[in-house]
Amino acid sequence: MSDLVLGIDVGTSAVRVAAIDQAGRVAAFAASAMPAPLRDGTRITQDPAVWLRGLDDAMARLASAVDLARIGALAVDGTSGTLVAVDELGRPVATGSLYNDRADDAAVAAVGRVASARAAVHGATSPLARAACLRRTAGVARIIHQADWIAGQFSGRFDISDESNALKTGYDPVAQAWPDWIAAAGVERGKLPAVVPAGTAIGEVTAEAACRFGVPARAVVVAGATDGCAAFLATGADKPGEAVTSLGSTLVLKLASEQPLFAPEYGLYSHRIGDMWLAGGASNTGGAVLAQFFTPEAIRQISRRIDPSVTTGLDYYPLPAPGERFPINDPALPPRITPRPADDAVYLHALLEGIANIEALGYRRLAELGGPQLTSVATVGGGAANERWGRIRATALGVPLRNPESDEAAVGIARLALRSIEVRSQP
Repeated sequence: MSDLVLGIDVGTSAVRVAAIDQAGRVAAFAASAMPAPLRDGTRITQDPAVWLRGLDDAMARLASAVDLARIGALAVDGTSGTLVAVDELGRPVATGSLYNDRADDAAVAAVGRVASARAAVHGATSPLARAACLRRTAGVARIIHQADWIAGQFSGRFDISDESNALKTGYDPVAQAWPDWIAAAGVERGKLPAVVPAGTAIGEVTAEAACRFGVPARAVVVAGATDGCAAFLATGADKPGEAVTSLGSTLVLKLASEQPLFAPEYGLYSHRIGDMWLAGGASNTGGAVLAQFFTPEAIRQISRRIDPSVTTGLDYYPLPAPGERFPINDPALPPRITPRPADDAVYLHALLEGIANIEALGYRRLAELGGPQLTSVATVGGGAANERWGRIRATALGVPLRNPESDEAAVGIARLALRSIEVRSQP
């Protein structure tokens, strides 16, 4: 009986897997930690074999909690911008280049000369520039993404990607094609995967994969998405105007829109998922600022003394260091976190207030750039648990804060697979 769908979330520190039923409920979840990436100067890499060992372990843990024979389809999400160069058989010919790995200056300059201004390929960590570097590796047949390679372990295909993962490698999701200037940037289109919309059925689980991972042969393999998009889907947000805020070390906003939004000057790009677009922007504010002044335990304790119904009157713009990208684009913007009140509760209140105001400004900026008016916000990340902060944010945003259905990307990517295929019960 194929009544479950599998979602696989591959990051840099862990592999997480979730089996969900046809109603989207989690039947089982498992995770396996992975060793830290390798750092050598500006290079940040990870052996794909590490991902595979993590997957093997996570799947074994999942098998102890649920019958994997019930899996009818699966999809994979991976870290946005993480690449792997493979040979004709899909075997890696170099270590994986992580999302924050750096390309050499010549490759970055070559991309900058020819790439569209609105393409998400500019900067020192450009996936396209790193692909140009990987292109020089002996034996390379194709350069694919982390999620593509893991999906290939199930389908046997290492020549296909999705629009979400391919975005930062230069794929144009509006034209639905690799642009003509890609070759001039140093990567022939023949070295890049074919690209299909996220959620497209791309193959079936091979007999070899069924033996290795325990899922049924011929279960459907569905094109996945980036980890950020999968996390959005996990919350249950799926209508224009619904948004997800991630309150981690930085502040990341994602808004569902009927049309794509592109504003490279703000680092703003859009992923197509089904019939909607996810427009995202990221501010440098967030938990990293709070950590400069308070421990997590101090934040929990001091927050109890905050009255969210009043305002401090302090107009803070909390940043960990000079420089902001969104909703204000100013690489020299100074932090505004003084004067500091004598009472720590007032100071923490003002910092939380300042971050909430930046969040609200971010969503207004998305509307100014053509996005829909905000209707609700779900929150994920460490800051989501702070109830007093939530009330401060709800006032600043002027819309309800929704509890996310899940904050696990593995659940979100499973939901993408569930949307894309009809899981049929079999006798």
